[in-house]
Amino acid sequence: MQANKLDMPIYLDYAATTPADPQVIDVMLSCLGSTGCYGNPSSSNHVIGRVARERVEAARAEIATLIGANPEEIIFTSGATESDNLALSGVLSRAGPGSHLVTDRIEHKAVIDTARVLEARGHPLTWLTPGHDGRISPEALIAAIRPDTALVSIMHVNNEIGVIQEIATLGKICRERGVLFHVDAAQSVGKVPIDLSNLAVDLMSFSGHKVYGPKGIGALFVRDSPAVNLDALIHGGGHERGLRSGTLATHQIVGMGRAFSLAGKYFEHDVAHAQQLSRRLEQGLKRLGGVRINGPDEVHRSPFILNLSFNGVITDSLFYFLTDVAVSTGSACSSASHEPSYVLKALGYDDIRARGSLRLSLGRFTTEAEIDRAVEHIGAAVERLRKLAPSEFKVNCR
Repeated sequence: MQANKLDMPIYLDYAATTPADPQVIDVMLSCLGSTGCYGNPSSSNHVIGRVARERVEAARAEIATLIGANPEEIIFTSGATESDNLALSGVLSRAGPGSHLVTDRIEHKAVIDTARVLEARGHPLTWLTPGHDGRISPEALIAAIRPDTALVSIMHVNNEIGVIQEIATLGKICRERGVLFHVDAAQSVGKVPIDLSNLAVDLMSFSGHKVYGPKGIGALFVRDSPAVNLDALIHGGGHERGLRSGTLATHQIVGMGRAFSLAGKYFEHDVAHAQQLSRRLEQGLKRLGGVRINGPDEVHRSPFILNLSFNGVITDSLFYFLTDVAVSTGSACSSASHEPSYVLKALGYDDIRARGSLRLSLGRFTTEAEIDRAVEHIGAAVERLRKLAPSEFKVNCR
């Protein structure tokens, strides 16, 4: 289960993307080249196309098995961003003008930006504000649902602070009120148990590259019973039950299928490994003093994501000194912005704390030695910046 590592910085940005598992790479290569499974899966009139179709359907079954779904409920897309767009726009388009959407202020930009576009098109939108720990309360959701509510969209595991939402409870609230429930599970699949046969979730988004699979491929779970109806975003050929036209990328689909299969196989190992390393990382950095955890406590947080703020340090400056560790301030999709994290602001944190935050995310190939080296490098950078900081920032550093 070890991946070959180049002479590069310690990688603690697994929430942004994961390296493909070697077994995933091998199975993808088997679908490329003139001796591989290169046929168009829709070309059913010859054996080369049918073999490709068999590989696609086998991958669909692998994905469905991990999440407790039926294979026919899996629709392939280009990634979780497209899946989120298809879920939100597809449901509200089918529901008709004026249909109401409920989501929250700490969703991934793929949901937030889509929701804003839909609002501009005349769909009323209600934003839920999480608690200080990032959790959405059932009471807040109940209060937000209206007679014209068509869809609620809540992320399972937040990509910046790792908070795990109680989607079983939230989904039950929606189901009892006849409202469809969508969940972005890009950060939770393979890391938090998901069994859609027992969850009142109607739509769920996934991405291959968050779980040691390839980039450019994802899926949307669309429940068959009770049936979910939505309009397509992409037209031309009627592929994927008419919901997502386009020639299927066999090698990417097969890679994603194998990644999901491995996620099931290694689930207990991966979670225990992340828990151990996350505690080691947190304890090591807390020795600096003036270190605060952003978001929920350990019980309600994914062990794969740790978001910290360092008193006396602005993270933008930290990156100048932190060349030996690959980390981020939050979502890679928001990294071009120099504004404080919108997730931490939604939790009620002030600008100084939000600007001093650092997201460290772990994965299958992270080692104890890397954690210890990361603590050393981050600690040295923080101490250096604290010595250089203006007096107004040198408060409560110990």
